[in-house]
Formats: sequence, structure tokens, C-alpha cells
Amino acid sequence: MTEESAHDGGSDLRSDGGNAGDESVVRRDRFSGGPARSFLSSLAADERIFEADLEVDRAHTVMLAEQGIVEDDVAGQILTALDAIEVDGHDSLPDGEDVHEAIETAVIERIGAEGGKMHTARSRNDEVAACIRYRLREDVLEAVETTLALRESLVAVAEAHAETIMPGYTHLQPAQPTTVAHWALAYEGAVGRDTARLLEAYDRINESPLGGAAFAGTTFDIDRERVAELLGFEGVVENSMDASSSRDFLLEATQALSTHATTLSGLAEDVVIFANRGFVDLSDDYSSTSSIMPQKKNPDTLELVRAVAGDAAGGVQGLTTTLKGLPRAYNRDLQRATTHAWETVDAVTEASEVAAGAVATADWNEETLAAEAGEGFSTATGVADLLAANGLPFRTAHEMVAHAAENGADYDALEAAAREVLGDPLESLVDPDAVEEALDPAASVASRDSQGGPAPEAVADQLELARESQSDDRATLEELDAALEAAHESLREEVNGYV
Repeated sequence: MTEESAHDGGSDLRSDGGNAGDESVVRRDRFSGGPARSFLSSLAADERIFEADLEVDRAHTVMLAEQGIVEDDVAGQILTALDAIEVDGHDSLPDGEDVHEAIETAVIERIGAEGGKMHTARSRNDEVAACIRYRLREDVLEAVETTLALRESLVAVAEAHAETIMPGYTHLQPAQPTTVAHWALAYEGAVGRDTARLLEAYDRINESPLGGAAFAGTTFDIDRERVAELLGFEGVVENSMDASSSRDFLLEATQALSTHATTLSGLAEDVVIFANRGFVDLSDDYSSTSSIMPQKKNPDTLELVRAVAGDAAGGVQGLTTTLKGLPRAYNRDLQRATTHAWETVDAVTEASEVAAGAVATADWNEETLAAEAGEGFSTATGVADLLAANGLPFRTAHEMVAHAAENGADYDALEAAAREVLGDPLESLVDPDAVEEALDPAASVASRDSQGGPAPEAVADQLELARESQSDDRATLEELDAALEAAHESLREEVNGYV
């Protein structure tokens, strides 16, 4: 994925279309050899954008023919060669600095010097930017698909466990009772925002840089909008320097993926802890055993999901550091930039898929959860709320319940605390039956029916909103997928008119 200034028709091509020794049809002999050749080359890494480059070449060639810049018969020869190159595959390409040079060389080897007209009115600067955007669109949509699968798994858990009481924690200390559904929907909301960030990043990826050339445009009468249409882009990056050199879209996508990886890490950490405490059993498909301790069942997959957050954060840092000091327009540093994005999108997408499967197949141990739900006087806040609702200042109620927590955390302890703190019996403030109910974890959860709370009625409202959000995002994903497929088919039809 290297740089080249705009090429206006093939002046550096040998008339026989071949190579002389190590001579490159693009770089020429002076720049095609030497000990740094392998260091400069990105050809192996570019396999990822091989098909993207072929599509970009096709769209550009069709536009050149439509504009009368390249003859129809020459366009047909070029497009036929591109089809043959696709069939042969990336591994059959001749040596080159990158996939773009290798494909152009392969076209010229097949049809002669006329193949160099494929590169008229463009540079590898805008070409590679287009290829990255073209491929990244697909990768981001795949990542979106995995976020939706995870959200659907979390909703399924919530539907099944709306009344499954479990302990809730702050600082990993018993805090208040909640439900498995409430916990699952907390992550569904976070992953939903991850979906939104990825879709927003997609909008800025989905703009065509083609026509920016090296950075200063071209003298040819090209149609940038037409190329964008053929490739399924929503529009063009207007400024030619911005089009060829900017990679903020790459950074934004990587940042969105890193944020999702952070959400996944939190989810994985929770489930690892829950498994340790016997709250949940992971499926064997998402676990492993020890090589020496046969009784063990380890949550290895989720530990790796947790680790991906570090990899993704490293990708953001590496990409940011690469980009931060670059002047406009093109700099060869950008060849190293995309690796961070590709590695991040692959790792996070896989981790998201694994997390979805682990959540969907896990078994929640309801009896153990219920037994632990009142651990550590977790209903204390509910008792304090009850006292405050009956006229006692909340801070005084807080002090009284804290005193009771140190002396038994039951009704008798509360009675003793009332006499010590207030000088009055507890029943003078509140109905004893109401206190007993507030001390019960299930009743405590049922009473927390404020918007977004864990009470089953509140959870039902959250479930409805989650389903609606998922349905909307699913429809958006399907629309975007369909648009890309339609563009691919449309371009194929145009190509078929020449070959």
C-alpha cells in the first residue's frame, strides 16, 4: 500500500509490457531493487485488500471508458485481465511493492502496455485509501453483526431470568440484591452503544477518496461521483488532499472497536467471577480443563476475551502514534497504519462472537444466587429507604442501619439500633412487617420499580426498549449489507458490458 504520484497514461511502461530483470513497471529500475526492497513491500499483508483493489480497478476503468478517457476496447481488455487475475488469486501475483503495483503489473503482462491506462488519472494514494475503505466497510459490518448477536443473547438471558435474584456488587463487595435480567440488560445497553459507535464510524468510512490522485487532483475530466456510485460509497471525500492522505476514519473505527472490547472485557470479568462463586456454569464449549487437575473447569475463552481489550487499546495507541506527526499529504508511514486496524477488527469481532456464544449457553444457578443475594446485609439500603419514607431523615436512617449492620443485620439488630440512635422502639417509626419485607432480597428487588430498576415490571420496560433498539439496528445492518451487494452486482453488470 504505497505512494505514487498521479499517472497520466503509461510513460514509464516498457513497450512489450514485461519486466527487465528486477525492473518494476511502476517504479522503474532505479527504484525497484536494493536491500530495502523487502522492507518497503507490503504485498503479503495486502492479501486482505486484494479483492477490494480489483473492484476499485474495475470501477475506475469503467469510469475512464464512460468519460472517453480510455477506449472501450482497451477497457474491455483491462477488465478481462482483472477477472483472470481474480481467478488466479493473490498468490499468483508478480512481485511488487504492494498489491496495487502487482495487479497493475499482472494486467500489463497479460495485455501489454495498454494495461497501464488503467492507472490513468489516479495515484496509488487515492487508490489505497479507497481499497482500505472498501474492505473496512465489510469488516465493520461484520463486527456490528457480532454485537447484535451478543445483544440478542443478553436479551434472551434477561427474558429467562427476570425474577432470578442475585447479589449485586460495588467494589466487588455485596451491595444490593438485583436480578440476572437487570445485570444482563446493563450489558445489553452498553453493547448497544458500541453498535451505534460502529455504525456511526461506518458512515464516515463510506465515502470515496478516488479522484484525489496523489493529493492535488488530476487534469483529466473524471467523474468522482460515478466511481463512488459504482463502489457503493454514499459520496466522495471532497478535498483531494484530504481524500488521499487522511486516515481519521481508520482511527475512529479502531477506537470504536476498542471501546467495544472494553465492554466485552467487563462482561467477561463478571462471568469469570460469577463462575468462581458458583453463580453460573459455562458450557463445555466455552471452557477447558487443566492438563494436570482433571476436576477443573476453566473459563478460558472469557479470559481471552478479557485480554483482547488490551490488544485493541494497543491498536489504538499504535495507530494514533503513527498518525499524530504526519504532515499532509501522503507519507509512507501510512503503510504501517492499517495493520493496527486489521488486527483490532479481527480480534474484537472474534471476541464478540465468543462472548455471545458463552452468554447464550451458560446456565445460571438460581438457588445459589438466591442464597447469596442477601449476603453482607445487602438489603440495608432498602431498610434505610423505608425509614426515610416514614419520616426519618435519610442520613439519620443511614446511621441507624449502619449501626445495625455491625450488630447482626437483622430485625433485632435494627430494633436495638433504633433505641440507641433514636431513643425509641423501631415499631414507633415503621410497621414491623414492612421492615421484615424490606429485609427480604426478593421483596427488596420488587420494590425497586423506578425507571431502569431491577423490579420485574421495570425490567419488562427495558426489555421492550432493547428489542426495539436491536430491531432498528438489525434493519440498518441489513440495509447497508444490501446496498453493498447491490453496488457489487451493478458494477459487475457494467463490467460485463465491456468484457
